[in-house]
Amino acid sequence: MPANITPTFADLLAAQVRNEFTASQQYIAIAIWFDAHDLPRLAAHFYRQSVEERNHAMMIVRYTLDRDWPVQIPGIDEIQNTFENPVDPIALAFAQEKTVTAQIEALFRSARAEDDALGEQFMLWFLKEQVEEVSTVNTLLAIAVRAGDNWFQIEDHLAREAVGDAGVDASA
Repeated sequence: MPANITPTFADLLAAQVRNEFTASQQYIAIAIWFDAHDLPRLAAHFYRQSVEERNHAMMIVRYTLDRDWPVQIPGIDEIQNTFENPVDPIALAFAQEKTVTAQIEALFRSARAEDDALGEQFMLWFLKEQVEEVSTVNTLLAIAVRAGDNWFQIEDHLAREAVGDAGVDASA
């Protein structure tokens, strides 16, 4: 797209499909890293997050089809697979969720600028979801930082506490 042309809401949605699939794959890589380090609760959490991000991509695909707009399933961006300690992948997840929040906010603003009430309404669910996503990973990051070298304290936290909504939202 030429630099002087602003992407439309439909263009940004198409780009977001790529972003959501990339997030899904990144969460799989994080889950596998935790699995390989015998941290099963962290692995399970990020496997669930991967499915949730994949479902977000498919919600956007379904919406796009429902609006009778063309759909192209894109490739994904590069994925990070190696980390030094449990804080690193959780910090990456936190940064990823902050980026996705900015992307969703841009989508909402684009729909509003185009006077697309249906697009605005669709993006409201994602905005609400991002509040939960950022809060969840921020808490997990704080726990991981506090745990220091005792990685199993993070596992204990996940065993005691319900973290996130596990991708279950009746309004989705």
